[in-house]
Amino acid sequence: MEITCYRDPEIKREPHFLPASTYNLARQLLSRCADNYLFVPIRSIQYLAILDKEEFIFIDGERKCWIDIAWQNFQPQERTRLSEPVAYEAVYYGENQADIMLRLQKEFPKALRLLADKQIPKTPARVIKFPAAQS
Repeated sequence: MEITCYRDPEIKREPHFLPASTYNLARQLLSRCADNYLFVPIRSIQYLAILDKEEFIFIDGERKCWIDIAWQNFQPQERTRLSEPVAYEAVYYGENQADIMLRLQKEFPKALRLLADKQIPKTPARVIKFPAAQS
């Protein structure tokens, strides 16, 4: 899938922390993607999250390719344990995005978990034994 995204001028930037479980799961799912992009539909609020190694961007279903909010400048190296939250900056490209930010913080982890659950094999792995070669 290919999507071209556009940004309005930056309105506001503020520091936040992402729970370790959310950051770690996002990085884990992203590492499985061959093209280094992960698309995460957040159906409950009609948003699409697009993740790459540098930032997570959030696009409203109504505005299609215009970025509303971006999470940037993740600081995982500042943690001393993997269970600690990760500092980042939220960048707003529209007015009055505080409500959307709150909803994204609540719904994004749920959407990641749904995506991860879809990738879990439904049946246990089987090992097929081949007879040893006769010499």
